[in-house]
Amino acid sequence: MEVFTILWREFTFFKKRAFKITSSAVITPLLYLLAFGWGLGSDVYIEGFSYMHYIIPGIIAMSTMHTSFNAVSIRISVARLHEKSFEYYMTAPVNMYLLTFGYVLAGALRGFYAGLIILFVSCLFGTYINLTFSFLLICFLNSMLFAAFGYFAAMVINTHYDMNRFTSFVITPMTFLCGTFFSLEKMPHLVKEFISILPLTHAISSLRNIALRGDTNYLSILILFTYFLAFYALGVYASYREI
Repeated sequence: MEVFTILWREFTFFKKRAFKITSSAVITPLLYLLAFGWGLGSDVYIEGFSYMHYIIPGIIAMSTMHTSFNAVSIRISVARLHEKSFEYYMTAPVNMYLLTFGYVLAGALRGFYAGLIILFVSCLFGTYINLTFSFLLICFLNSMLFAAFGYFAAMVINTHYDMNRFTSFVITPMTFLCGTFFSLEKMPHLVKEFISILPLTHAISSLRNIALRGDTNYLSILILFTYFLAFYALGVYASYREI
């Protein structure tokens, strides 16, 4: 019941602000496509593919990460620190596992929606990729794990300014270092090994392999699911600490 209630509440929130949410989800990826795709797409080839084809899977993964993380972290942090409305959940007989899952699922659906928008926009650019069930599954898993991470981040901060640390030291570095815009093959070995364990790296590489080569890396899917379980468990733990 908790999950359905949260999903319905978030759906009504989305319905009232559909245009604003959609435009904010698409503007940054669209600028990347315009700047890098059109600017370099016809002249640069990576691993035998045009640059536009190469970066679209990375931009989709990046968009699902940003949208799902922000959708949950902003909503929860405002409810906890500004509105003080989240404490009603803490005092009510609510199952924290279901409460956490409800917010995470709602945020993941927002992230997945953003990914679908980028797929549509890429078609307008004349770029078509190999779309399979595994591709959509990885997009959704990526959204789930970063929504769970956003929930955990929102539950452990003490001020709104603390959220900037998660964005500045975790989300933004992954945006630019995990292979969104370039291949990791030329990076220093130690840096490459560190980046290869990050969740966004697995999401981007898996989406790119499916989109360009039709290959599915099931190990990366398992790793993404493991990251989701870890962040979800941390979110539940942080919720119980709040009581």
